[in-house]
Amino acid sequence: MIQFDDYKHKITALRGTLDTVKQALKLEEATAELQTLEAESVRDGFWNDLENSQKTLQKIKQLKNKIDGYEKLDSAWNDLVALCQMGAEEKDESLLPELEEEFKQFSQALETSRLETLLSGEYDNSSAIVSFHAGAGGTEAQDWAQMLYRMYTRWAERHGMKYKVLDWLDGEEAGMKSASIQIDGENAYGYLKSENGVHRLVRISPFDSSGRRHTSFAAIEVAPLISDDVEIEIKTEDLRIDTYRASGAGGQHVNKTESAVRITHLPTGLVVACQMERSQHQNREVAMRMLRSKLIEIKERQHLDKIDDIKGEQMKIEWGSQIRSYVFMPYTLVKDNRTGYENGNISAVMDGDLDGFIEAYLSMG
Repeated sequence: MIQFDDYKHKITALRGTLDTVKQALKLEEATAELQTLEAESVRDGFWNDLENSQKTLQKIKQLKNKIDGYEKLDSAWNDLVALCQMGAEEKDESLLPELEEEFKQFSQALETSRLETLLSGEYDNSSAIVSFHAGAGGTEAQDWAQMLYRMYTRWAERHGMKYKVLDWLDGEEAGMKSASIQIDGENAYGYLKSENGVHRLVRISPFDSSGRRHTSFAAIEVAPLISDDVEIEIKTEDLRIDTYRASGAGGQHVNKTESAVRITHLPTGLVVACQMERSQHQNREVAMRMLRSKLIEIKERQHLDKIDDIKGEQMKIEWGSQIRSYVFMPYTLVKDNRTGYENGNISAVMDGDLDGFIEAYLSMG
């Protein structure tokens, strides 16, 4: 039957992608490493170093998930082949809906696995620190920054990831001047690193009584949350530390004491702040971790030998070099300037439907 023949060709074509995923996962190396670590985990004295033992168990879990994930895909492909053959041999059209659904699910799972193989960066599996900065333009730009905040938190929720606000500075009339959030989830940084850059909005401003079209800019910074065991030298004399009273998102009062902390890295002009923890000491710890993470991310991105090589001019936001444009009027379209990927359903994008943009960026490799 023609429909079963069509599916046979489509299923066979996916085998090539599956084999590419297998090669990229380096399963033989992963299996050998898993056996070594499992042997290590049952040796006497394994629990003497609690921190190291927990890291070993975490690595064992990651390797098992990688191997099991591929084996499930391989098994699902074989099941698809068998289902298609059975339907063709028995000329049973009642199997077509099941075949169609199984093929759709397998294709999606295979694409997800293919994208994960592209996340090979050292920090791709880390949590992400996402910072928002309103551009010039006052209320309009500050409202746009808050719209982006909502977009990324919706994206996190869609993917079962958790987020928490680290810092928030309200806009003068609406929106926000700046904010930082931490997004926790598998490969959070690997996916969100594509969002680093300037985002441009074109719309009829709700703050303009004349109903004119406005263009606004906001910058997104994305850095991996670096674990404390990654060594990095930050000189004390390179830091200016300010404390101030914290106020939460939307003007919510958090603390009457000066518990919020702002740290400026003088050589680069990089500024981080945290105000959501209970004490000044805790806020300082989080802010220092944010600073370390951002410095390491810039060092890696710029292929620099050491932190001292980061120059201040590399930290400046160039408002003309947007990575993506969001047009609400006179037509609706979101277009990525780097990949050419676009989506006309702007409401869905603003509700966190960013996977197409992220996948296009990762595939560009």
